Amino acid sequence: MSEKRTELGQLGEFGLINKLTSGFTTHVTTTLKGVGDDAAVIATSKNEAMLVSTDMLVEGVHFNLMYTPLMHLGYKAVVVNLSDIYAMNGTPKQITVSIAVSSRFPVEALEELYKGIQKACDFYKIDLIGGDTTSSLSGLMISITAIGTAKKSEIVYRNGAKEFDLVVVSGDLGGAYMGLQVLEREKEVFKANPSIQPDLDGHDYLLERQLKPEARKDVIKMLKELEVQPTSMIDISDGLASEIMHICTSSNTGCTIYDDRIPIDAKTSMLAIELNMDPITAALNGGEDYELLFTVNQSAYEKIASNPHFTVIGHITDKESGINLVDKQGSVIELKAQGWNHFSEKE
Repeated sequence: MSEKRTELGQLGEFGLINKLTSGFTTHVTTTLKGVGDDAAVIATSKNEAMLVSTDMLVEGVHFNLMYTPLMHLGYKAVVVNLSDIYAMNGTPKQITVSIAVSSRFPVEALEELYKGIQKACDFYKIDLIGGDTTSSLSGLMISITAIGTAKKSEIVYRNGAKEFDLVVVSGDLGGAYMGLQVLEREKEVFKANPSIQPDLDGHDYLLERQLKPEARKDVIKMLKELEVQPTSMIDISDGLASEIMHICTSSNTGCTIYDDRIPIDAKTSMLAIELNMDPITAALNGGEDYELLFTVNQSAYEKIASNPHFTVIGHITDKESGINLVDKQGSVIELKAQGWNHFSEKE
């Protein structure tokens, strides 16, 4: 091992993945896509492929059990994986669930967790087909692998965006992050004075966006009904800025998005302003919205623009133009991903 020491925070999650996997080559002809997209793609027949995606949630890093009900956690753990399958324009079919758990959890707590997993399986019509259980010295860890299918011709990768394509998002952004701010605020109040009950009134929408998000399977259905196939797509788990940069980097392009076109719910905006935060910051960098960000050919504009679930927020440019945000005053600002870095905080 080299004597040189590089801190994990210098690379970030995706930089680390690239560093560790750049030397790997593909040995099996059925591996159509390995590392580098929302899911791996494995050929199963001439026209069909299997999609595989894995995510891990770690207590104290991805969730806080002080305000996260175990049933909600189980549901969310499934959803974040299914979202990756939908982001490839596929249909999830099965999941495996592996957990590492410390002795502080009784059986009843894990039953609550699995009730949430079961509710997600029932809602999304998928099967739990296996997994693993082991002990942990540091709380709870959940790793879920989602398996889906798609026609090869319909799979959408991150690297297909072309100059002049439209940049589109589903739903609204920033709500999950603001829901987290409510929970964190009330946690600090409770820690200071446990006799004070949490003040969550009026924040139902934001709390649901954080604690019980939904994967946008309806978006995939709508796009098929509209006969629109995106040229690239990704789910918004780490914030809009980070995801659009992934698409542009993979597609070797630039882009321009417009501040005033980014969809933000009124409740998100009001709470952000109350907390002295620019709502656009929550949308660009908050993450965990699990909406879909995709690009389409300009010929699909009328179909997309007439659908209330979609918002055109910008367009793809040549690489030399860079990745930019145009603010409400018309100023062009270089877009930077300032979302959460898994390795940036001191351990």
